[in-house]
Amino acid sequence: MPITTLETHNEQETKDFAVSCAKEAKPNDIFLLEGDLGVGKSVFARAFIQYLAQEEIDVPSPTFTLLQTYDLPHTELWHFDLYRLKQAEEIYELGWEDCVGENLLLIEWPQKLESLRPRHFKEIIIEAIGPQSRKITYNQNTKQTS
Repeated sequence: MPITTLETHNEQETKDFAVSCAKEAKPNDIFLLEGDLGVGKSVFARAFIQYLAQEEIDVPSPTFTLLQTYDLPHTELWHFDLYRLKQAEEIYELGWEDCVGENLLLIEWPQKLESLRPRHFKEIIIEAIGPQSRKITYNQNTKQTS
């Protein structure tokens, strides 16, 4: 699959892109959501999860809990925010081995996983290019080479 790059000019356009990604999401998919603080990863995640929930549910950022799970109509979604992870191995304390391969995963700050980063994933990189504008790069068929 080709890499998609687009520019969004406001939060709503970022949400719209998140919904388009969610429409294609299926169980066992792993979405890695990368970008600096404040670029809109949480905006993307909220829209993505709410679309899959098929209703407007509360989607708190898992910055402090590191993980929020959602029992959705077609799968269970595990939303990780690994910003506060000190060592990659701490992910096992969150049930990492139980969720990989069975559920839909959305992972913010995936670089914190280091060598535990999944081998197959879909990568979304959000970069600020202006006060409200974002460049979003979406690689739909990424395979880590090790």
